[in-house]
Amino acid sequence: MNNSDKKLGFNKNEDQIKMMISSLNQKLDKIYLGGGTEKIKKQKLKGKLTARERIALLLDDDLSSIEIGALAGYQMYEQHGGCPAGGVVVKMGYIHKKLCIVVANDATVKAGAWFPITGKKNLRAQEIAMENRIPIIYLVDSAGVYLPLQDEIFPDKEHFGRIFRNNAKMSAMGITQIAAVMGSCVAGGAYLPIMSDESLIVEKTGTIFLAGSYLVKAAVGEIIDNETLGGATTHSEISGVVDYKSPNEKTCLKTIRDIMDKIPDGNSLNLNKSVSQKPKLKFEDFYGTFPSSRSSNYDTKTILNFFIDNAEFTEYKADYGKTIICGYARIDGWSVGIVANQRKVVKTGKSEMQFGGVIYSDSASKASRFIMNCNQKKIPLVFFQDVSGFMVGSRSEHGGIIKDGAKMVNAMANSVVPKFTIVMGNSYGAGNYAMCGKAYDPRLIVGWPTAEIAVMGGEQAAKVLLQIELASLKSKGEEISKEKEKELFNNIKKRYDDQIKPYYAASRLWIDAIIDPKDTRKWISMGIEAANKNPEIMEYKTGVMQT
Repeated sequence: MNNSDKKLGFNKNEDQIKMMISSLNQKLDKIYLGGGTEKIKKQKLKGKLTARERIALLLDDDLSSIEIGALAGYQMYEQHGGCPAGGVVVKMGYIHKKLCIVVANDATVKAGAWFPITGKKNLRAQEIAMENRIPIIYLVDSAGVYLPLQDEIFPDKEHFGRIFRNNAKMSAMGITQIAAVMGSCVAGGAYLPIMSDESLIVEKTGTIFLAGSYLVKAAVGEIIDNETLGGATTHSEISGVVDYKSPNEKTCLKTIRDIMDKIPDGNSLNLNKSVSQKPKLKFEDFYGTFPSSRSSNYDTKTILNFFIDNAEFTEYKADYGKTIICGYARIDGWSVGIVANQRKVVKTGKSEMQFGGVIYSDSASKASRFIMNCNQKKIPLVFFQDVSGFMVGSRSEHGGIIKDGAKMVNAMANSVVPKFTIVMGNSYGAGNYAMCGKAYDPRLIVGWPTAEIAVMGGEQAAKVLLQIELASLKSKGEEISKEKEKELFNNIKKRYDDQIKPYYAASRLWIDAIIDPKDTRKWISMGIEAANKNPEIMEYKTGVMQT
């Protein structure tokens, strides 16, 4: 390839990836409006701030925060009017330089009612607080469970009730929990602020009760207004349910900041960190270097140099198992072990081998050993995914690919050091598992706009599904023309392609966010900082492994 062709390819990649990021930002800008401008105006007329304004006032610097699950619920509840961000805003940020999680109901979205994804997102926030032993703050403004979908949010293990179970567990773990009631807090949701360490309520807008005035009248015949039933004066002077009464929201948020200022910063795992250094490669060149197409290959080591400190990478078994790259580096000063898929085309003797993100037996074996080494040394692991799966075929099966793949999954699944996952490109099949997909407890997992998450690629899946569809139609005696077969294939592929896009994964919280790749270092660094707050780490045991 001559220089002109390289430049053309660089410019094409840059244009396409920047268009993907622009599309992401446009979607997020709309999501940030919650229920829309009219609902925001109504919120303001009640003297209330929006969920995002509350968080911005609470945190030291909103720019230093990261948002978990902004795309939760994206295109999931259209028949119910939508549920932007799952009706709740979750951010990890700093209050008086102490890292914490903030959970704020968005009352502009169905009065802050809980959809199924709302419960899942709240549980994710609590999971992050529990794993890392960092404070969690709830800014409550919710009408309770969204009744049309109550069967999907109420009774199961990971539904609404799990929130209060986690409140109790976190209290026993000594994790700080602070709840501020800034609007409605009804029914089962009323337990959340009271199960927190300290609770606050805002006068005239905050109310707490198991049943509102209408239900009270229907149930026991008592006629009473909501303020008298469960307003700020009632709960601060009569019931003693809350600890602080605030005249307005800004005073309430300031009180939370004052409380956070007085608590200790916790113990430390003492993860290794040195002075942060900038990556060697300029990030403005990243967008032209990383391919926008999932079928294109690239050198993963080059891509890593956009993220690791000063391009200092100590590669482990560099000449063995080349479809996975393993090595030690620093990201924003933090010591990390990196496990990354390689898509590069390389020469092996007189021939060339195209890796394409496939995991071979030797690569799986290498990665397993490296993961165990990082656990032995208490070094956090960062997985950079662009994986098509494990190698198939008789040669691989006879060589024990299942055994070596199981070894890698075992070593990774039992890992006790903090794990973080970046989905750069493909995340297919068992490769998703082996490279620490959501099911394997990464502390944080994010995707770039170029990510694809599925059992297999769209083309392959569509061919398999087409054969099933054709067999079914033929069994019914239908004759299928070439034109009809092509139409079926295109319809199946389109449906499948929609499901492998990162937005489908983010809406269901399979990943915590879709991010601009330039924010990758920030997410990893803040994630490790949070992990370092938990001083406890279990002994590393991998169980039985086939050799």
